[in-house]
Amino acid sequence: MSRNMARLVEEYGKATAAYLKPIEERRAKTGMADEMSDMVKTLVHVTERWLIDPQKAIEAQARLGASFFDIWSSSLRRMQGEDVPPAAAPDPKDSRFADKEWSDNAYFDFLKQAYLATSRWAESMVDEAEGIDEPTRQKARFYVRQMSSALSPSNFLTTNPELIRETLRESGANLVRGMQMLAEDIEAGDGELKIRQSDPARFKVGVNLATTPGKVIFRNELIELLQYSPTTDDVLKRPLLIVPPWINKFYILDLNEQKSFIRWAVSQGLTVFCISWVNPDARLAEKSFEHYMREGIFAALDAIEQATGERQVTAIGYCVGGTLLSTALGYMAATKDDRIASATLFTTQVDFTHAGDLKVFADETGIRAIEETMKARGYLEGSRMASAFNMLRPNDLIWPYIVNVYLKGQAPFPFDLLYWNSDSTRMPAANHSFYLRNCYLENNLSCGKVTIAGKKIDLKKVKIPIFNLATREDHIAPAKSVFLGSSAFGGPVDYVMAGSGHIAGVVNPPSKPKYQYWTGGKPEGELEDWIAKATEHPGSWWPYWFSWIENQAPERVPARTPGDGALAPLGDAPGTYVLEKA
Repeated sequence: MSRNMARLVEEYGKATAAYLKPIEERRAKTGMADEMSDMVKTLVHVTERWLIDPQKAIEAQARLGASFFDIWSSSLRRMQGEDVPPAAAPDPKDSRFADKEWSDNAYFDFLKQAYLATSRWAESMVDEAEGIDEPTRQKARFYVRQMSSALSPSNFLTTNPELIRETLRESGANLVRGMQMLAEDIEAGDGELKIRQSDPARFKVGVNLATTPGKVIFRNELIELLQYSPTTDDVLKRPLLIVPPWINKFYILDLNEQKSFIRWAVSQGLTVFCISWVNPDARLAEKSFEHYMREGIFAALDAIEQATGERQVTAIGYCVGGTLLSTALGYMAATKDDRIASATLFTTQVDFTHAGDLKVFADETGIRAIEETMKARGYLEGSRMASAFNMLRPNDLIWPYIVNVYLKGQAPFPFDLLYWNSDSTRMPAANHSFYLRNCYLENNLSCGKVTIAGKKIDLKKVKIPIFNLATREDHIAPAKSVFLGSSAFGGPVDYVMAGSGHIAGVVNPPSKPKYQYWTGGKPEGELEDWIAKATEHPGSWWPYWFSWIENQAPERVPARTPGDGALAPLGDAPGTYVLEKA
C-alpha cells in the first residue's frame, strides 16, 4: 500500500503536468469559464425566485428536512432489526447502486438515500420555481442534473463500498493504474480529459471498422465520395446517396460486417454512395452551409451521374446531415432541380421547437461564446461536441467511466460504437455558426426564413416522398421534434419510430435485432396520439425501409462496379479523410 501510494503521487504529478502544459504554453482552451458563469447565473436566478417568497422558501426547506428525518428514522429502525422499506429508493435501472452493500450496510444505505432525496428535491425546486421562462427552466434542469450526477457518492473512493473493497484488495494498485490512464487521457486531450470509453488500441478504421469494399471515386476540399462494390448480379436502377453528419464520421453506418447498414444495403441490391466529410482545420474556416450543400451534396450528385449515368437518386441524411439534406431539398425545389427523387431522414430535425437539452448550449450567450472560441482557431474542436453529447446522459457516458477506469483501474472493453463516439471531428466556424443560429436559436428552417444563395428555403415546396425515422429514446433529436418536423414538408411523409436512441435505434440490423419499430398513419396531431394508434413491429426497421425504396423505383439493371463509369477510382474505401484525427 505504501509503495502504491508513492506511485500514485508520481502518476498524479504526470497528470497535473499534462493538464498544465497547454496553460504554460499559452494554448489553454477557452469556453470553460463562460460555461461555469452561465451555470452559476442560471441557478442563482432560480434561487432568487424562491427567496422573493420567504414562506415558500421555508416550506421547501421543510420538505427537505422532512425527507432527511424519514431517512434517519428508517435507518435507526433498520439498525434495530426491523424490516423497513427505504425512505428514498433508486430507480431499478440505476446501476450506480447495484452493489449489495448500498442496501445491506446502514452507513452506505444512509448516504445513498440522502443523496437521492437531495437530488430529487433540487430537481423539484427547479420544476416548481415560479416566474421562470421555459428556456431558463430547461437550462436549470440540465445543470442540476449535471451537478447531482457528479456529486453521487458512487463517484468517490471513500463513499463507494465497491471502490473501498477494491482498493484494499489491491493495496491501491487500482488507483495507480487509474491515475496512469488519467494522465494519458489528459495528454491525449491536450490538457482536457478525453474520457476513455473504449480500448483505442483494438480498433483501426479500414481494418476492423469501415471495411465494406469500395472505392473513392471523387474528392474535393470538403468530401471524398465512396462507391461500394456490388455483391448482387443486378441492382436497383436508382442509386442511393448517403449524407452522414459532419460532426461525426460516416462509419457509424459501417462499424463492422454484422452491424453495417451500408454493407446490408449493398446486399439488397442498391448501388450505394456515401459522403465522407473532411475533418476541417483553420484553412476551411469560411466554408459555410452553402458550401457544404454545393461542394458536398451537389458535387456528389454530379459525380454519381458521371459514375452511373443516372441523373436521379434516392438520398439518406443522418442527423445534421439530414438537416443539410432537407435544406438542399428546399433549394432544389426553388430551382426546379429534381435530381433527388426521394429522401430518407435518420433522426433528423428540421423544426427545433422540441430540440431537447442541446438547446441549453444554444442561447445567444452560449453561441457568442462558441463563436469567440471558433474565431481564435477557425473551427470548433470536436471534443467540445463530444463532451456536449456525453453530458446529455452523464450517468451512462461520463461517470461510469470515471469510476471504472480512473478509480477501479480497469481498462474499458473494446466497444466499436464508443470508439467511433470518441473519434470526433472539427467544425468550420462559418458553417457551425450558421447551423446553431438558424436552427437551434432562431428555428428558421421550418419557418421558411432561411436563405441560401439568394433562395428562400420553403420546405412546403418539397413534394418528394420522405421516409422520416425517429427513435423513441433519442436525446439529440427527440422523437417529438422529428414528428413535428414531418409537417414542414409539402409531400407524403412516412414517419417511423424505432426503439432505443439516436445511434442504437438506427444501427439495428436484421441479423441481430435488439429493438422494435412502430408504423402508423400520417404524422398529424400529437406524437402520443400517433403512438397510441401505431402498430408495433418486432425486429429491425431496415427491411421495411427497403420495401419503401424498392416500391418507388423497382427497375433493376446489371450491377455497377466502381470505376466502370467516367470516374476512375482514386483509392480504396474508406478513403483518407476519415483517417484524420481531431
